Amino acid sequence: MSSKNLRALSYRKGMDDNLFENISNLTSNKTSNENELKKLADDYKIGESVILGTSTFYDFLRPENANKKIHVCTGTACMTSGTQQKLNENLKEYFHEDEIGHAACLGHCHSNSAFMYNDKTYSVDDAYELAEVIKSKSTKENTYSTGCNTTPILSGEIKDLKEFYAPLKKWANNKQEIIDNLKTSNLRGRGGAGFPFFFKLESASKAEGDQKYIVCNADEGDPGAYSDMYLMEKHPIKVLYGMMIAGLTIGADTGVLYIRGEYPNSIRRIKKAINRLTALNYVGENILGIEGFNFNFKITRGQGAYVCGEETALLNSIEGLRPEVRVRPPYPTVEGLYGKPTVLSNVETFANIHWILENGGEAYAKLGTEKSKGTKLVSLDGFFNNPGVFEIEMGTPLQTIFNEYGKGFKSGIKALQIGGPLGGIVPIEKIKDLTLDFESLGENGFLLGHASFVSIPVDFPMIKFIDHLLKFTSDESCGKCYPCRIGSKRGHELVVKAQKEDYKIDRQLFDDLLETLEIGSLCALGGGVPIPLKNAMEYFQEELKEYFE
Repeated sequence: MSSKNLRALSYRKGMDDNLFENISNLTSNKTSNENELKKLADDYKIGESVILGTSTFYDFLRPENANKKIHVCTGTACMTSGTQQKLNENLKEYFHEDEIGHAACLGHCHSNSAFMYNDKTYSVDDAYELAEVIKSKSTKENTYSTGCNTTPILSGEIKDLKEFYAPLKKWANNKQEIIDNLKTSNLRGRGGAGFPFFFKLESASKAEGDQKYIVCNADEGDPGAYSDMYLMEKHPIKVLYGMMIAGLTIGADTGVLYIRGEYPNSIRRIKKAINRLTALNYVGENILGIEGFNFNFKITRGQGAYVCGEETALLNSIEGLRPEVRVRPPYPTVEGLYGKPTVLSNVETFANIHWILENGGEAYAKLGTEKSKGTKLVSLDGFFNNPGVFEIEMGTPLQTIFNEYGKGFKSGIKALQIGGPLGGIVPIEKIKDLTLDFESLGENGFLLGHASFVSIPVDFPMIKFIDHLLKFTSDESCGKCYPCRIGSKRGHELVVKAQKEDYKIDRQLFDDLLETLEIGSLCALGGGVPIPLKNAMEYFQEELKEYFE
């Protein structure tokens, strides 16, 4: 059966009786059985293989992980900090080894020693604090520094909620002006690709269809990044407002927030914010008395899959299908969620919209550089003396960010990875030449991504970092295309062999492998991982030469 037909069958029950949610509830229930999954397949008129393919894909749903009681962070920042091995050993005092699972990143990159337990996330300083957490199961606030070096667009507080929502009435009759302001602002998607946001609104508003959707990509899977988590937990109203304005513009009545399961507190905070807006009649039907303006929110909880950060895999996931990357065109603005016109963007992009419309697109465009406008949230990891999330104007020198906001490093650093596993490895000596914008990083062979900074200490072997990147890609590949599925696995095998045996990697073979990944992969997972690998081999050639011919 084609994906289009499966999509149509899933759409019959829509978001109120969502297939993915039903699969998640059944599979995460330790008492669920094969007959229940078969009944679910019958209810949706979908083959059992589809249900099985979805239920066995995600880390938190796989049968082999059903007995996991606690999940230790294996994210890049926790790995380079060197805290997780000791944490694992300490946890064995309370759990059997097969009860300890992993999570790709928990957003505690600023403090490390991170784990998820009892649907909460923690960082602990020592064995005593760990014992207290396990015993009491209490909540521990995830704290980190914040700050801003410019107009606080994202980090500014909302003083009056009624006043904040009042402009909706104005924009109800000025939908083209919304698009025009966003076009003037040149707001580019903050998820990493930097695609002009207005274009998505314009395209979806022109697309035909009685049902349209707004989808917020809150699957912030890039290890090292926790800026979306910051917005969802500290400024959720800005995110929700941006989604509503987008819905008003294109004629969508439903906003779906796909929030990663590794952020349980973000899910709670967003739910609380939606409930607050609902109580004030800012959610529902005929909002603020605007005839025909109906908008409701739906939260979809991810179940542990990095590839769901890719927009089409995310859409498949919401539909209850295996989260494989779709071939494009058609693009989501024409055929998105359930095949309907959909505007999909990330948390930070939506959070910008209120300020832009309130102050005008020109005001936003005055901030930043010629091509990279506005501000960007930056995530600094635990190697900085002052780790946290900071709102920084585009074009600011990285050296300034590190010195004035990060307050320098706690120990010697030889490189930083920017923007997650696909963002690039920047040697510390090049930081002085770079600024915070898409162009500066792109022109130098790096990528801005989520603007997360993960430090690589001087004593951390670069070959182990390469090993980590290839294993991460191999583990997280959706399997749709051969270059990513097989290429990352073969690359990882080569690197492991070079470390454990009397073997040197053929450099030409490795370069050919990276080229195949780069030009043959369907999405940026396989297509992007060559960037940091090439950076490592260019700038750390001397360190890596013993592993290559």
